[in-house]
Amino acid sequence: MYRHLRIAVVVPAFNESRKIAATVASVPGIVDHVIVVDDASGDDTQVQALAAAARRAAPERVEVVRHGENRGVGGAIATGYRRALELGADVAVVMAGDGQMDPRDLPALLAPLAADEADYVKGNRFLHPEVWTAMPASRIVGNVLLSAATRVTSGYGHIFDSQCGYTAIHRRALASIDLDAVWARYGYPNDLLSRLRVAGVRVVDVPVRPIYGEHWRSGINLGTALHPIPWVLLRSWGTRLAAQLRNARRD
Repeated sequence: MYRHLRIAVVVPAFNESRKIAATVASVPGIVDHVIVVDDASGDDTQVQALAAAARRAAPERVEVVRHGENRGVGGAIATGYRRALELGADVAVVMAGDGQMDPRDLPALLAPLAADEADYVKGNRFLHPEVWTAMPASRIVGNVLLSAATRVTSGYGHIFDSQCGYTAIHRRALASIDLDAVWARYGYPNDLLSRLRVAGVRVVDVPVRPIYGEHWRSGINLGTALHPIPWVLLRSWGTRLAAQLRNARRD
């Protein structure tokens, strides 16, 4: 528990057998529940996650939910969010299974929620001084372009680093959106931001450390940059504008 908040960490994982155990083991003690969502991995991600849980002093806080078929990172996160709500968590944090999120940054993500200054807090690696040396140049360019576009499509002009998946969301924000309607694959965070904007959710950025290991890889390449992410951005922009128009007419 962090201050008065019950915390669940959602770990979406797909073929992360090499890193999932270290990720699970690194989750701080202030977290009440660790929910690993194995998105139909072809390796032993589930086994490694459970092995890591067994080695911890409090293995009962760790559980693995396995998808029968691959649903995408957004689909895995949505599954984790639903389970966090079932467990009575006040806040659900997303920490990827590949070890790219520093557990030491977790209190900074939780602080605005505990102070009731935000409903959704997202990491911004560009606020951290190491970003220019740690993040590959190709990722810097891609993230800057997508973040600029997402500022427009989401309506949150003050946020940046839209692709950073290190986030914390309050249960009241989760209750304000339809998780089934959010885009399930690459482009998920961009679509989610637009839906949060329609719901009037308060969003803030906090600095988080960029981590790129020796064997870093990304699922985003030229193909996903050309499709479906631009389509997702246009879709979420249109959805947001249409919803805001409907709300204006009701008012």
